Amino acid sequence: MRIQPLSSDLIGQIAAGEVVDRPASVVKELLENSLDAGAKRIEVHIEAGGQKLISVRDDGCGIHPEDVALSVQRHATSKIQSLDDLERITSLGFRGEALPSIAAVSRFSLTSRMASELNATQVLIDGGYFVTGPEPAAHPPGTTVRVRDLFFNTPPRRRFLKAERTEFRHIEEIVRRIALGRFDVAIQLFHNQRSVLSCTVVDDSAGKERRLANLLGSPFLENVVYIEHQRGDLTMDGWICVPAFSRSQPDMQYFFLNGRMVKDKVVSHAVRQAYRDVLYHDRHPAYVLYLKMPPSMVDVNVHPTKNEVRFRDGRSVHDFIRHTVEQALAEIKPGAGEAQQTAPIADRPSFAVVDQGTLSLTEQRTFDTGTSTIVARDQRNSDLYSASHGPAQLLSAKPSDVSEPALGTALGQLQGIYILAQNSAGLIVVDMHAAHERICYERLKKEFRGGRIHRQTLLLPVTIHCSPEEVQLADDHSEIFQQLGFEIHSLGQDTLVVREVPTLLSDLQCDRLVHDVLADVRIHGRSDRLDNKMDELVATMACHAAVRANRKLSREEMNALLREMEQTERSGQCSHGRPTWIQVTLSELDKLFLRGR
Repeated sequence: MRIQPLSSDLIGQIAAGEVVDRPASVVKELLENSLDAGAKRIEVHIEAGGQKLISVRDDGCGIHPEDVALSVQRHATSKIQSLDDLERITSLGFRGEALPSIAAVSRFSLTSRMASELNATQVLIDGGYFVTGPEPAAHPPGTTVRVRDLFFNTPPRRRFLKAERTEFRHIEEIVRRIALGRFDVAIQLFHNQRSVLSCTVVDDSAGKERRLANLLGSPFLENVVYIEHQRGDLTMDGWICVPAFSRSQPDMQYFFLNGRMVKDKVVSHAVRQAYRDVLYHDRHPAYVLYLKMPPSMVDVNVHPTKNEVRFRDGRSVHDFIRHTVEQALAEIKPGAGEAQQTAPIADRPSFAVVDQGTLSLTEQRTFDTGTSTIVARDQRNSDLYSASHGPAQLLSAKPSDVSEPALGTALGQLQGIYILAQNSAGLIVVDMHAAHERICYERLKKEFRGGRIHRQTLLLPVTIHCSPEEVQLADDHSEIFQQLGFEIHSLGQDTLVVREVPTLLSDLQCDRLVHDVLADVRIHGRSDRLDNKMDELVATMACHAAVRANRKLSREEMNALLREMEQTERSGQCSHGRPTWIQVTLSELDKLFLRGR
């Protein structure tokens, strides 16, 4: 076949396929246009999962009458004018592709009016062809876009659409993400004339909490920690859920960059690393995070859908996000979770952590459990454990104001496995092995990371055959291996030699580990694989060192373990992600025994 130019129809449909792959894509593009227009109220009407009708109406600034026809021409936009503008994009849209792409595969109408105009202007387009040119119409200030019979002229694409319920679920998720990103905009979603979602404008912490509960459910709000941190040009705030509120799928992860919802590997990897030793097996964290940075530090012109971005310095962004989330998780200790829920979001401190302080002990004694020494409160102080404090008052009070620790006082052991304790809220059940394992793990981890890494020189250096790219990566990032106790040199263009390894990792296969580290460096610009290996070994050591099941503990020893848990980072989970303690409230116990009925 000879080379020949494609028809304008085919060009439009091919281009539309890059931007519009399902009804949810149309909703996303139209909502972003409304936000760029400064809308404060948006209504979305959907019929038949978006296949029959998608209507988005806003009260934004509107389109100039002379620009209405131009707005549906490809690569026509008011958001950028030069290459310099492209490098400092602050709007959600900028390509000038969304409206013409949507119009090319639907029966499309656009009606818009500026506040300064008496009449609106309307255009009707059928499969990319103008049916009615710009003509006057009745419409309040703002814009309405109606998309009917999506993909009517591209049957293959229409056949790939899922069931109505499935397509609407994708649309609902898009609207939810937009609503989470813009608390200052009221959004309503209707499906088949039925109201599905309604979010009013909120500008205070209580309103934000209500919207979070409305969009993500009250259990999400009950398990969140508010975080806020700034370093240089990077600022991040938002909500992360405690590890106990984990998900089987990454379906509750929302990240916004300068107001734009994105899905980025650097971000997801950073958050995952922060949760790495507090999540159980293949569970996923839940979070809503907002990162702000200068537009010049990120390239949003990566993909037509604008969901992907590229950071100028991905490593610093990764470290910032990971450190912020990791530090917040470290500060979650017994009692802190409920305390931060009693205050409005704006009034909560960064990381929403209550400082437990150091408990004053009038008399101390110790017992040795192999790797740690725990201080025990003398039982004669048990009269200080008064039940007069309510749960919220107890958990939010300063250490100097409270007479009862968050985990209360020990009552005894159950089957040599669990410690039973009471506080003013009710009953505490502690898995003593899991709890002591976390205490030992955190202590050992600090010892290894705070001191010099011990190296072991290999009697026979290990030769690793690599690609030239991997050899170059190893040379360029040699400091990464040096910091982790490896001595690696290149021998030619396709060979590396390992002469020293960390003592803890001396029994591992060096070649496979080095290949994995280089793969991480290629993708993320850094590698946490060796740190993770170290943590796995330290976790194993902590597990073996922790107090075992069926060991009889005195009440002083049990109280000592509880006090140590209150001071230990991430003490809500063991190093394998299992929970270490639970609270059973008096009201829950009353329900079991039908009290008060």
